[in-house]
Amino acid sequence: MRTWLIGLCAVLAIAGASAADSPQYPLDSIDQRAQPCMACHGKQGQARRDGYYPRIAGKPAGYLLNQLRGFREGRRYFPMMTYLVQLQRDDYLRELATYFADQQVPYPPPETPRVSAATLDRGRTLVMQGDAALHLPACRSCHGSRLLGVEPAVPGLVGVSQDYLIAQLSNWRNGRRAALGPDCMAQIVRRLSKSDASAAAAFLAMQAVPADARADASFERPPQMKCGSIPNGGGAP
Repeated sequence: MRTWLIGLCAVLAIAGASAADSPQYPLDSIDQRAQPCMACHGKQGQARRDGYYPRIAGKPAGYLLNQLRGFREGRRYFPMMTYLVQLQRDDYLRELATYFADQQVPYPPPETPRVSAATLDRGRTLVMQGDAALHLPACRSCHGSRLLGVEPAVPGLVGVSQDYLIAQLSNWRNGRRAALGPDCMAQIVRRLSKSDASAAAAFLAMQAVPADARADASFERPPQMKCGSIPNGGGAP
């Protein structure tokens, strides 16, 4: 049996258990409906130790809603997620997104670097400054001054595992993930070598997350690229 199918069975089992064995959560309440998500994304959406399923707790609600819509509409591909959201209405998905955005739970400690000091230096440069020669904006120019995201729709990057970050950049590279057009991340990935992607992911994964880990209320300055997922589109292409 394929791994994703095993995982789907686990999700459905937890969904049934939530209804039958968790009387503290009234049937069809948001608390009860959120339980299947936690089978993969961890308690309150704080992520599991394996790092494969991302943290959704505390992410901006607009970002989470965009991702749920992406799975429903085919911009993102993961069978379990598609199965769970393919028949759901926007109001249902928005309620789930808001629920997990409101969860404020501790982040895990940062990862131990698995790359050389030179690679980490390159990652720091890409994240904090970008690379003008490659037309790469700094990660922090879109993902917030503290890399904790920007309301209402840009996710944080710190507190995310290196493996997950690399996997998502690879998904953009091979077309298994897309965002609303213009897809600025797809443009960035086309300019980003695999070694640079690994360097940036390694640097981000080793950053400690502050206690007041909330997304910025607004951008320090307008993003340098137009992004369909950002309200008002961002900056210049």
